[in-house]
Order: sequence, then C-alpha cells, then structure tokens
Amino acid sequence: MHSQLERSRYVTRYLGIAALVVVLDQLSKWFVQARFEYGQRLDVLPFLDFTLVYNTGAAFSFLADQAGWQRWILSAIAVLASLFILWLLFKNKDQKRFCYALALILGGAIGNLIDRLDTGRVVDFILLHWQGWHYPAFNIADMAITFGAALIILDELLRWKRQKHVSPEKRSK
Repeated sequence: MHSQLERSRYVTRYLGIAALVVVLDQLSKWFVQARFEYGQRLDVLPFLDFTLVYNTGAAFSFLADQAGWQRWILSAIAVLASLFILWLLFKNKDQKRFCYALALILGGAIGNLIDRLDTGRVVDFILLHWQGWHYPAFNIADMAITFGAALIILDELLRWKRQKHVSPEKRSK
C-alpha cells in the first residue's frame, strides 16, 4: 500500500483543494460586492447574469424569512459537517475520487460559513435563467458543493459497477 508520507501528501493535496475553493469563493464575492449595488444585474450571456443578492437562509433561501436564529444553526451545521468531512478525508485518504469530492464540499462549506459568521448572510451572484425561468442565485462555494456531491454519486456508481462485475467469491472476502 502507500507509505504514511504518501498518504499525508494526499490529505495535504485535498486540504489544498479545499483552501483553493475558499480563496476563489471569497475573492469572487469580494469582487462582486465591490462593484455591484444590491440587486444590480449585469447580462453576461443570454442565460447568465451576475447580480448581487444576499441569502440569510440555506439552499434555495430555505429559512431565509426567519428572525436570525438560522444564522447560528446553519453555522453550527457547517462546522460539524466540516469536522466530519475532515475525519472522512483522513479515514479514506486512499480513495482519491471520493476525497476530491469531499475537498470540494469542504471548501464550499467553509466559504459560505465565512460569510455567515461575518455578516449573517451568504453572498450570491451567479444567476442562471432562460425565457422567464430563473434558478436561484448562487456562488462559487455552492458550485463546489454541488460538483462535490455529483462526484460522490459518480464515485459510488463506479464502485457499485466494479463490485457488480466481481465474482461472488471475491466479494465475500
């Protein structure tokens, strides 16, 4: 198998990816807030706008209409999820695709956590739309979480496919 040094390099790589997501997320949010007024929109493509909006809730503005307690609950969930992801990274450091996915999710969770702790709201600015339909605005952290979740699903499907093709004798070992 891998030596302890090689395994710690993998974990460092995954943490580096998470840190890169946090930096890109925070820089993009800073850039948009420095150049846009709240609600201002810039048409980028026929289906893509940049617009500055804030979300005090979770995904799809879930709980955004609450009195403020959700800031602390959602922050606590993000901290606990981040700790759990770190544990999973160390426990599964040889499963590269799974750990890349976890790194993306970790970076996204921390990026949004920084916003929530700093101002009580998450900065969103990417708006997809088409012929009157609008997807809720999102940010780089949200993209990382979504791509990470999709990568976990892909990893599980590929693992399931590999196991399906393994003989029953080898599966029981």
